[in-house]
Amino acid sequence: MFEKGKKIPAPLFRDPIFDGASDPVVIWNREENCYYMFYTQRRSTSVQIGVSSIHGSDIGVASSRDGMKWLYRGILPNLAIEPGHNTFWAPEIIFGEGEYHMYVSYITGIPTDWQYERRMLHYTAENLWDWKFQGEIQLSSDRVIDACIYQVAPHTYKMWYKDETHGSFTYAAVSQDLYHFQVLGPEITDCAHEGPNVFELGNVKWMITDFWHGLAVYRSDDFQHWQRCPEVLLDEPGSRPLDGAMGHHADVVVEGEEAFLFYFCHPHENERKDCQAEGAAALTAVQAARLWTDGVRLYCDREDSDTHGQPQEAEM
Repeated sequence: MFEKGKKIPAPLFRDPIFDGASDPVVIWNREENCYYMFYTQRRSTSVQIGVSSIHGSDIGVASSRDGMKWLYRGILPNLAIEPGHNTFWAPEIIFGEGEYHMYVSYITGIPTDWQYERRMLHYTAENLWDWKFQGEIQLSSDRVIDACIYQVAPHTYKMWYKDETHGSFTYAAVSQDLYHFQVLGPEITDCAHEGPNVFELGNVKWMITDFWHGLAVYRSDDFQHWQRCPEVLLDEPGSRPLDGAMGHHADVVVEGEEAFLFYFCHPHENERKDCQAEGAAALTAVQAARLWTDGVRLYCDREDSDTHGQPQEAEM
């Protein structure tokens, strides 16, 4: 994805409408032969009443030929399932069984607090623009967000998601057709968290979660029984532009033996709480970093420095 020998740009992407790009997911667009990034388009520059600017979000779209430079393409059209200005969060998009599938968290209206249902909606498309609503995925409660889908065997797909009703733990469900899911129950319960993401790298099955103190790391032999690893990724602020805060809700793209971590942060969250900082606190930026493993631990080179490949120096 990123050209070897060149540093990854920082910030990688900012939403030019509301400056609130968050929860990124990156996928190869088979029709346009480029990468697409989908994200929660938080309304960070809007009036904030309670947590209103985190709601009312559309799904933003950006594209790139090489991963280095991203072009804002707008928002996904025609997702509405009822009248009004409603909320779409944290899309997960995969290509499986001959078509694209999107699983996205949905909230009716623009709440100013957290006391509302979150439902998991399913859409399909033959390209990455023309989505057809297929229905709601019935999961373990009516407060579910942050779906992650991974093919764990031929024609077998597993979904991991945050269940806010049950401790904000990661629950799992399984499907053979990507339309009908059977809930399996909780899988990560060591602490409250969100944004699970599952991938394979270095012959190891990994999961990362956002526990609001960086990204927790887990490994598994069977995509079911997970062991917490000692490392934490992105828990310390970086030094790159707009990267001076801990990282949140990440997606991992694996290409051969290379892997890249796409995450967002609140770049001004560590500034003084004066008027200017308060106004900037809601802003977000998407960043990317290289990811690798020695087969035992997972490492992230947030600084994109010359120490890549030397875990003892780049370890978080």
